[in-house]
Amino acid sequence: MIHSRRLLALAAVVLLALSSGIAAASPAKSKTAAAVAVPAAPPPPPFEPLPPPKIYLFRGAMGPIFSTGMDRLAEKLTQAGFSADVYEFTLCQLIGNRVIASYKEKAAPIVLIGHSMGGLCSIVISEMAAKENIPISLVIAIDPAHATGDVPLNVERFINIFLSDSVLGGGDVVAVPGFRGHYASYDLKENARVSHINIEKSDDIHRQIVEMVTQLPRIPPQTQADAVPLRYLVPADTLVELWDSGVRVPVRKGDTMESIAAANRVPLWTLAQSNSLAENATLTPGQTIIVPRHLTPPEPAAAMAMPPAAPAKRK
Repeated sequence: MIHSRRLLALAAVVLLALSSGIAAASPAKSKTAAAVAVPAAPPPPPFEPLPPPKIYLFRGAMGPIFSTGMDRLAEKLTQAGFSADVYEFTLCQLIGNRVIASYKEKAAPIVLIGHSMGGLCSIVISEMAAKENIPISLVIAIDPAHATGDVPLNVERFINIFLSDSVLGGGDVVAVPGFRGHYASYDLKENARVSHINIEKSDDIHRQIVEMVTQLPRIPPQTQADAVPLRYLVPADTLVELWDSGVRVPVRKGDTMESIAAANRVPLWTLAQSNSLAENATLTPGQTIIVPRHLTPPEPAAAMAMPPAAPAKRK
């Protein structure tokens, strides 16, 4: 009888131990299941277009007489539906404070466009905005004065269209060290038809500026680490095409300078200058070529020319 009681007691102890072990193991299983059931992170929300940019244009010295192209450009931008106002460069500090106050009140992309001393003013206002940590979406300087400062870090895109041999303008503006934005410089000194007092009146340049400003709000944030600065001496009698920077693309088997230019719809001379190569230079698969680009980089599928297909064998 005593032996049976001992057996019953021992069995009770074993059952108690087993039930405790099962209970202790249950939370671990729950944690594992919970860990497995954690849903994947949701995809990033789609890019929402930015508000329309606010555009500030600046005339040069004796602007109402010599910088009338700024007024014509402002009219075209206004007709396209943008807020565009023209100012004298002598009001630079005052307008700079307005630009900053307007952005703080309601953030919107800022575009600064200036001719001659107005180009210098565009950089001055960019420097003022940099002290307030305000980004400048686009700066376009048209034959700015020689005294124009360097492009500050808060400028996302800078384009300089100038005449290096100009006395009244001729500002070969560069960016400060560490600049990672988009940069393109166009020297038109070889074009005998262009001078300091008519360079800002080009209808073709006006058209491209309007198109560029129209695209700005629809361009999603881009990494600027791969943006390659462009510096061109534009051949005589060649229309300026406003690329904002360059991009490096790999050379594939069968590519030539001419086929790459055709695939990217850019003049052959731009590849030659960007890469310090002859227009008929032999390319090696694996090397990289700098190709000028607009606000958006070229599509990967169309970045390079396809190698020529092998002729079909006759049966």
